[in-house]
Amino acid sequence: MALAALANRWWRAVTLAGTVTGSRSSHTALKSNYDALVIGGGHNGLVAATYLQKGGLQAAVLERRHVLGGAAVSEEIFPGFRFSRCSYLLSLLRPHIYRDLELKKHGLKVYMRDPHAFTPMLEEGVRGAPPRSLTLGSDLATNQMEIGKFSQKDAKAYPEFVAHLERLADAMNPLLDAPPVDIPGFTSGSLRRRVAAAKTLMPIFRCGLKLGKNLPDFYEIVTAPIMKILTQWFDSEPLRATLATDGVIGAMTSPSNPGSGYVLLHHVMGEVEKEKGAWGYVEGGMGGVSQAIASAARSYGVDIFTEKDVSQILVGSDGDAKGVVLKDGTEIHSKVVLSNATPYITFKNLTPQSALSSEFIKAVDQIDYTSPVTKINVAVDKLPNFLASPTPGDKPGSHHQCSIHLNCESVDVLETAYKEAKNERPSARPMVEMTIPSVLDPTLAPPGCHVVSLFTQFTPYYIEGREWTDQDREAFADTVFDWVEQYAPGFKKSVVGRDILAPPDLERIFGLTGGNIFHGSMSLDQLYLTRPLPSLADYRSPIKGLYLCGSGCHPGGGVMGSPGWNAALTVIADLKRR
Repeated sequence: MALAALANRWWRAVTLAGTVTGSRSSHTALKSNYDALVIGGGHNGLVAATYLQKGGLQAAVLERRHVLGGAAVSEEIFPGFRFSRCSYLLSLLRPHIYRDLELKKHGLKVYMRDPHAFTPMLEEGVRGAPPRSLTLGSDLATNQMEIGKFSQKDAKAYPEFVAHLERLADAMNPLLDAPPVDIPGFTSGSLRRRVAAAKTLMPIFRCGLKLGKNLPDFYEIVTAPIMKILTQWFDSEPLRATLATDGVIGAMTSPSNPGSGYVLLHHVMGEVEKEKGAWGYVEGGMGGVSQAIASAARSYGVDIFTEKDVSQILVGSDGDAKGVVLKDGTEIHSKVVLSNATPYITFKNLTPQSALSSEFIKAVDQIDYTSPVTKINVAVDKLPNFLASPTPGDKPGSHHQCSIHLNCESVDVLETAYKEAKNERPSARPMVEMTIPSVLDPTLAPPGCHVVSLFTQFTPYYIEGREWTDQDREAFADTVFDWVEQYAPGFKKSVVGRDILAPPDLERIFGLTGGNIFHGSMSLDQLYLTRPLPSLADYRSPIKGLYLCGSGCHPGGGVMGSPGWNAALTVIADLKRR
């Protein structure tokens, strides 16, 4: 009780009114007509609405929850402890959107992390020394020293490996900031549309020119298992396992499955504060990103509403989208509707099924939303102290600001965890990515306390064919905590509270179908021209005036803002042609 009282007093002192629950448009009345309605106040929906407004359309955003941000939200789960409850790191916010919307001016502050990865070992120290660990950051010389503890050969190869990945990721940038190639435009329509479709080839050409002689390498990393790539470069198991985690993060796949190489490349493409490949903590949690975008949107005149749950998309007798109906029965009309929800929710839950063909509905049913993730948010009254890198006096070391990889010192451990989940059992030795953002951001927890994020894999949506129970959630969290305890003794005693989100919980709370953080698997059959389906790759739906603008579209989950930006440009172009 004393801790809770302290937390409440501290929280009232540092929190500005309205920042916990998000931004309600209490001073703006909901109109009955808009030019554009956006379903869902996640970052892509907010970006789409902002660019529509800048393009001359009166736009409104309708968010069903009490807080803006979709998966990028900050919530006070326990008194005084503020969490990035779902997504937890910033990197793939597109630089041009960051600059164009002046997000720094609108309050976005990012704490850069360096080093960025820490992998402690579970082993006996030699002659009284602590267990070994691997720490990676921005300084290549330091990285080579760290890797050299395991392999001098790998240490020598590492700088070229990093440069190789950066070349491939840099070449992909033109594809991230443009819609996929307009295939229907080449095969049908007027001469004007064919000319417009030809312009969509330019990003492909730019990508190809940048790749040059690296084109075969690009093809290989996109299609190959990540272990095939890593084995070509490295011998040491801790390094390969640490790098392999970025090939499976958020994906129900193993390092030896085809396509996991692309997932690694996807996570290398990020940029924060002009630093490529960097990941950072947003001040106040990930909701700070959403709040900054919402502030920019309002500055252009966008109306934003929370607790406005859309029950159905209105489709007129002519087959065109006409607006939405809220769950309270309110009808709001518009020229166009953009959905930031997953394709499944958009077309199975919100769109009248009579307006869609049976073939299309069948295709939507086949989109893969499999998720391996259980997110556990933990409030602690003491900083974890790792055997592999102990720090005196509960003071944070540089490794505390990293993504801390537990149970990741061996690829075999990752493979076993994956196979257990594929057999519908939570992993007995799960892969854990721990982050402690309060080490850098003092606004998240009371003095001396911390917020800990445990992003864990692998867990199934159903446990041996049945739904998760509260007992299952607690048992899995106990398993995770037991493993953390082995790396950082005393962790379990420091726990003040825990919030356990299994795949069904991520679906229920955040609207992530299947619990998938990417709005659909980032598998080879669901990328670029086929994301989420070949007929939906250009953000247009079969219903005229209804568009997708979320992470289920190209370029996929995590690339913050790009789907919304591309969708908005598509809408504006279509309205000009009407």
